[in-house]
Amino acid sequence: MQDQLSALLAQAAAELPALTTRPEFEAAKARYVGPHGALTALMKQMGALPKEQKPVAGKLINETKGQLQTQLDTALARIEAAEIAAQLGPAVDVTLPSPDAPPGTRHPLTLVRDELCSILRKAGFVIADGPEVETEYYCFDALNTPADHPARDAQDTFYLPDGVRFGNVAKKNPGEKYLLRTHTSSVQIRTMLAGKPPIRIVAPGRVYRRDTVDATHSANFHQIEGLYVDRGVTVRDLKALLDYIFASLLGPDTKVRFRPHYFGYTEPSFEVDLSARHLPKVNKEWVEICGCGMVDPLVFEGVGYDTDVWSGYAFGIGLERLAMMLYGIDDIRYFYQNDLRFLRQFS
Repeated sequence: MQDQLSALLAQAAAELPALTTRPEFEAAKARYVGPHGALTALMKQMGALPKEQKPVAGKLINETKGQLQTQLDTALARIEAAEIAAQLGPAVDVTLPSPDAPPGTRHPLTLVRDELCSILRKAGFVIADGPEVETEYYCFDALNTPADHPARDAQDTFYLPDGVRFGNVAKKNPGEKYLLRTHTSSVQIRTMLAGKPPIRIVAPGRVYRRDTVDATHSANFHQIEGLYVDRGVTVRDLKALLDYIFASLLGPDTKVRFRPHYFGYTEPSFEVDLSARHLPKVNKEWVEICGCGMVDPLVFEGVGYDTDVWSGYAFGIGLERLAMMLYGIDDIRYFYQNDLRFLRQFS
């Protein structure tokens, strides 16, 4: 029997490496270890052996069976690898970037900005834009913000080095400095200087301030500001527009209230609070959301508007604060970390 088992292993060692397809493999497997296979036939002969030879024969058969199974497993693994390679085609360098970029989506701040712009377009507003690098005139002087105002302190504002010149941003007055704009109100000044009323614009964009970064503050963030100038514009028109904006964006259960405040470029001026307890993570009855007011006559005089004829209102909304309220986000830094786990929630 030992000779027969050795011959069986030798036969398998010669035949199995030459197999190339799964049907060939299954046929060979049946010939060796199937119910009618060669090894099975040898195992059946054990019953005819003398009692004293059975232990030795059993050990030989088990060893042969193990070696034969190893040869079968090796052959099957080789055939499976060939099948996978045939499906994949030519070899692929897995270190290369994927040629198929995943579909992108808009950033949550972009979603809120676009939705606000859409709402304001329905109210007759048009989109206006301006440079992020500004001069002191457009950012402060024309907005009735005096030289001793805290916003003009170097600890609050990003000023650019003296001597730097930006070809598309001309200085209005000699000696003034360039800076990263602290609000998009500068777009309002540029718009009023470029044309006569009536004016109805909305100016979204990025702004910069020297804020210490934490869960609710960032050194750069986004605003959307509106300006409406026409005959007979009143606070009632301003309140009606803000009621419309926030009800359209946050739902009809949203309530808006005004609190008196001070801004150099509006008079009277107001802080605007929202009551939106129906939104996620809004735990307070009233949440501050934006500033607004009637355009100060001094601002109109600076751009050459007759204050006896024209009046208007302006407002500014922080997009991050609004997006955090709308989507239930509790840390402003999530917007800037480019974490796909966060961003894909808005796809």
